Amino acid sequence: MIRVGILGSTGYAGAELVRILLGHPDAKITIVTSRQYAGVSFSEVYPSMRGIMDIPCEEYHIDRIIKNTDVVFTALPHKLPMAFVPELIENNIKVIDLSADFRFRNVAVYEKHYQQHIAGRLSESAVYGLSEINSEMIQKASLIGNPGCYPTSLLLPLIPLVENKMVMTDSIIADAKSGVSGAGRSISLDTHFCEVNESFKAYKVSNHRHTPEMEENLSIAAKEPVQITFVPHLVPITRGMLTTIYANIVRNVSEADIRDCLESYYQNRYFVRICKEGAFPNVSNVRTTNFCDIGLKVDSRNNRIILVSAIDNLMKGAAGQAVQNMNLMMGLDERKGLESVPLPV
Repeated sequence: MIRVGILGSTGYAGAELVRILLGHPDAKITIVTSRQYAGVSFSEVYPSMRGIMDIPCEEYHIDRIIKNTDVVFTALPHKLPMAFVPELIENNIKVIDLSADFRFRNVAVYEKHYQQHIAGRLSESAVYGLSEINSEMIQKASLIGNPGCYPTSLLLPLIPLVENKMVMTDSIIADAKSGVSGAGRSISLDTHFCEVNESFKAYKVSNHRHTPEMEENLSIAAKEPVQITFVPHLVPITRGMLTTIYANIVRNVSEADIRDCLESYYQNRYFVRICKEGAFPNVSNVRTTNFCDIGLKVDSRNNRIILVSAIDNLMKGAAGQAVQNMNLMMGLDERKGLESVPLPV
């Protein structure tokens, strides 16, 4: 049985980790931490867990972590994990970090968009946890930088096409729509009910911090620098993310070629589903699951591919993919604990 600790358990991603891992046949939650709710039962913070998850939240103590965990998820705001992770790695604890602290190979890029990195040396050995793309490296890793939700929704449809030179990498434009839970549990005017209800808006236009994360991984896949135009939007739903991507296709590449590429690339990957011809993803079909649904259509008039993906931002975009990565790291079937059936309505 894998002993699991969750640092920052009372945020939305942390709580989703708790929910998933309570149903995992090979994992046991031994420690949940929260500075704000130390000493308070987890079920008092989330009453839906009453009688299911009643252990108290506690302050972070490295000795307790070392003695009681094999794997630690750090579901903390950016900057905090880099202070804890080095000591965990030194004590042979496997770490899956849900912040941006260990997502970048190039620490200078991280520092440009976030803050100074005090554990940059670990970025060299950290593996970017896009499960379907980097599974072999994840299996051997001790530290995973779990991808952001927007990057997951964009990279899964695009990377196979970029690797196979099917799209013009200087033509990529994407817009994505996210549910409000993507902003986290902290109180903010922008995510106040009255501000979000009956609202639909773009934000951080061409200036979102996930853009360099996407560009770094597309550049790795393309083996050349890639820049994209990315615009995120906030929609009045709790959870879910729909991303639409446009890119010019290389001459003589057909829609059938692109479909064959995606279906071949993901044929043995349970959590990526390619929609049938003429069908497109809907966030309601992936809600509370770890699936990424991908649809596609070639605009032949403009020689352009249109890709549409849907994920649950708290699952495949955060906690679900983190558990998938834990399964890979620990030599388990990647589906363990994640085979929840999609909601039919």
